[in-house]
Amino acid sequence: MPNLKVLNQDGTPAGEITLNADIFGIEPHQQAMFDAVLLQRASLRQGTHKTKTRTEVRGGGRKPWKQKGTGRARQGSIRSPQWRGGGVVFGPTPRSYSLKMNKKVRRLALKSALSFKVLENEMVVLNELALTAPKTKEMVTVLNKLEANKKVLLIVCPTNENALLAARNIEGVKVIADTQVNVLDLLDARKVIITEGSVKHIEEVLS
Repeated sequence: MPNLKVLNQDGTPAGEITLNADIFGIEPHQQAMFDAVLLQRASLRQGTHKTKTRTEVRGGGRKPWKQKGTGRARQGSIRSPQWRGGGVVFGPTPRSYSLKMNKKVRRLALKSALSFKVLENEMVVLNELALTAPKTKEMVTVLNKLEANKKVLLIVCPTNENALLAARNIEGVKVIADTQVNVLDLLDARKVIITEGSVKHIEEVLS
């Protein structure tokens, strides 16, 4: 079973934690993680793009000129696609980019991402993260003592409102509740800081 050191929020050692090997110690499944990231990025697309066809563009009800005798090409509407201001052929229309993934594969991808961070020594476990107030200055002090300055993912309990509010304005730092842990945020971060309580919650959900 993988073991990690537990730190205080000032960076001093506070003990050791034994992680669940079925969640934090598996061999990362590359394809499952790739599919999960693809799914998440696709679901972020709004899909509200829209162009008008010739039936939706305003005007063009009258025939521009008579069919024969002018010497010009025959035209039926000034809103045909070849006209300036006309409709668009095969243009984008509103659609959903969402993809589907089996529940077992989702869980495998999440376990793989967590295990990958442990293997790469990019996970830090805190015994707790207690701030006196939701102040950004306090959170910056904590991150500096943990030597976490770039691309940090902070995972805390949903009830820790001070931490959720204090870190949201810091550039390069993303804070989420342990109920919102996902593959994209895990792989995007260079360092994952997680509280001991959140580790236990994740193990309960995924075990």
